[in-house]
Amino acid sequence: MRSVPREQIIARIQAENPWWRSGVGVPSPYADWQPRSYITRLLPLVRDRVVRRAVVLMGPRRVGKTVLIHHVIAELLSEGTSPQRLCYISVDHPLFNGVGLDDFIDLASEAAGTNLRSSDATVFFDEIQYLKQWENHVKVLVDSHSRLKVLVSGSAAAALKLKSSESGAGRMTDFLLPPLTFKEYLALRDRDDLVDQQTDAGSPRCRDLEGLNAAFIDYLNFGGYPEVLESKSIRSDVDRYIKQDIIDKVLLRDLPQLYGIEDIQELNSLFTTLAFNTAGEVSLQGLSQGAGIGKNTIKKYMEYLQAAFLIRRVSRVDQTAKRFKRERNFKVYLTNPSMRAALFAPLSPDDPEFGSLVETGIFSQWFHASFDLHYARWKGGREVDIVSLTPDQRVDWAVEVKWSDRIVDHLEELKPLIRFCRTNGIRAPLITTRTVDRVVPLDGVQLRFRPAALYAYQLGANIIASRDGRSP
Repeated sequence: MRSVPREQIIARIQAENPWWRSGVGVPSPYADWQPRSYITRLLPLVRDRVVRRAVVLMGPRRVGKTVLIHHVIAELLSEGTSPQRLCYISVDHPLFNGVGLDDFIDLASEAAGTNLRSSDATVFFDEIQYLKQWENHVKVLVDSHSRLKVLVSGSAAAALKLKSSESGAGRMTDFLLPPLTFKEYLALRDRDDLVDQQTDAGSPRCRDLEGLNAAFIDYLNFGGYPEVLESKSIRSDVDRYIKQDIIDKVLLRDLPQLYGIEDIQELNSLFTTLAFNTAGEVSLQGLSQGAGIGKNTIKKYMEYLQAAFLIRRVSRVDQTAKRFKRERNFKVYLTNPSMRAALFAPLSPDDPEFGSLVETGIFSQWFHASFDLHYARWKGGREVDIVSLTPDQRVDWAVEVKWSDRIVDHLEELKPLIRFCRTNGIRAPLITTRTVDRVVPLDGVQLRFRPAALYAYQLGANIIASRDGRSP
């Protein structure tokens, strides 16, 4: 059987790098799409040549990793980087089967007409999970070529995270690209005019709260994926797109292949249960009894679902912010609230379950951030939805998530929150509402009421701006 001619491989690499041809830039549709805000955080890692590390771009399926790579290339070209020093290779192409990363450098050098090893070149390897033992290939490149910057990316997020953590210590920097934040969603829909970011108080102010709430409702049901906003055909059948193209591929293909999961039906059933109960408190015992699956298996499945960035597990603390020695109960959130609508049905803003979707949406704004987030719950069913702890395990701030203005006229229902704040030295907890924006002093605590949509917007803005993430 004949092998693929070297000339065809080189021709394919040249086709993937049209900027090597004089006067040609990044092709459509990449050039036509608006860059995600996260490009401002990724670019410094790509430009950095002092620290010899590869960048591992990871995240859920269909959040725009390949598009982001091309936007980074376009930005580097605009800064004056020589086109021949920028190389993009999609490892999953059939012509590249069995080609190692070091071999790619030789092939790409020939295709570009320059020696990538002897210049400050940047090489982007997309869909890297299709190369066996890719992490070892990356380590060799990093150790052997001091002038070569490497970025690898792929859709099998669980595999990338596992291999990067196990084998890439000291040689790889993980960069997590989350689903769209609410701020990005508004920007991509050209609705930034709903919020005034330049205010004397330093916090964004809403110009049209009714319009902002309408956009927030749409975001929670449909807005986590860039392609949903870019394509009318996808938006008309968003449930099929999210469920079949994203969720099913992770559950039916990625995880079974990576971890040898045999009972896909069990895994799918567990994820469906967790998705329906997003933002709810669960326990291994309860999930085990309800599904008829052993607790160790449930625990393993949840680890897989977290590694694939489908869910996030949040630990519980007590009224003094102390962790429990044995974690019997915890909360589970979808990393993207629109997955719930795709699995079941979109929720209306007056649906009794919509509050859980709001809490999921607010929590998802922290997807990229590494804050130590918990929830507090103690005897009597008293609870605080989101609690941030400092490195020395003190409470930094607390948030109670509501999707109603009723709480403003029933402050007695906030007594558990007030007691928690006074116990832990928090002077100004935040409570989200539907429309109310004000500060109310009560029992020595400044209760800050803020519309949930505006709060979600500000969280995304703060995190993208690389601020410390303290609750506004």
